[in-house]
Amino acid sequence: MKLSAKLEYVTRALLDLALHRGEERVLLREIARRQQIPLRYLEHLMRPLLGGKIVRSTRGTRGGVSLARPPEEIKLSEVMQLIEGQTALVECISNPGVCGRSRSCATRDMWSELEATINGVLSSITLHDLMERQKQKEQAEAIMYYI
Repeated sequence: MKLSAKLEYVTRALLDLALHRGEERVLLREIARRQQIPLRYLEHLMRPLLGGKIVRSTRGTRGGVSLARPPEEIKLSEVMQLIEGQTALVECISNPGVCGRSRSCATRDMWSELEATINGVLSSITLHDLMERQKQKEQAEAIMYYI
């Protein structure tokens, strides 16, 4: 199983926004530069986040983007839903009617459990949690020295 680059890029962009939250607005081109995401693609990826009220955009000379809610309130499961839409590991989980064996299939149960676990992890992690993890990594890197 492989998640899309869209979700990876959006998550990095949101983390960047959260880390620069003290600034009034953040320019998309700065996020794109720091996160090595093509600017045009990042602009495209922001649309669902604007519609989902995760980020807000301000036009003008002091314009840019910012988080619409505190990082503690933004769960990765919500981000994934906005970017990827309804995701099911196998079709029979979300649509049991596609297979006549859905009720008696042990593998369907296993895929369903795996999906529930993934969704549980994503529901338990907020953007604030990612910020804390990033800060810890940066602190560890800062105190590490090389010979």
